Amino acid sequence: MSVKGLSHVAIQARDYKATITFYIEVLGFKLGHHWSLPSFQIKEASMLISPDQRTCIEIFDNDAVIPAQGKKALSEEDIAHGALLHLAFYVDNVDEMYQKALTHGAKAFIEPDSLSLGEPAILVRNAIIHSPNGEVIEFIEDVDFDMSTHTK
Repeated sequence: MSVKGLSHVAIQARDYKATITFYIEVLGFKLGHHWSLPSFQIKEASMLISPDQRTCIEIFDNDAVIPAQGKKALSEEDIAHGALLHLAFYVDNVDEMYQKALTHGAKAFIEPDSLSLGEPAILVRNAIIHSPNGEVIEFIEDVDFDMSTHTK
């Protein structure tokens, strides 16, 4: 028995419809199942399916009472320690995705750049934005993080 992969990440949306629109129009997710669950004060929830159809993002309305890591930030500058730090998505072109996200209401955080990480060095091309809902999202071009495939 082993883990097959990441199923989904759940987020709570300040603006439910705008958040779903951002993930669909900018990141290419598609709308999957939609439901409500009054016993948890969930008026609206949806599962968004990634373009590779392997990973999903579950979106809850702002008033849903659901288990969560950390506490809701009181301001955009607050950081909740112990909570999810960011979402990272593989993209074909970091520069294009970064500009597309900004065009759709995201806020710039770290502009597209290339980084050399570790020894032996791995070259990573990435950029980071704040989504209109406030998630920290990293765009990253394909990179092989599996050190067992690198020659020594």
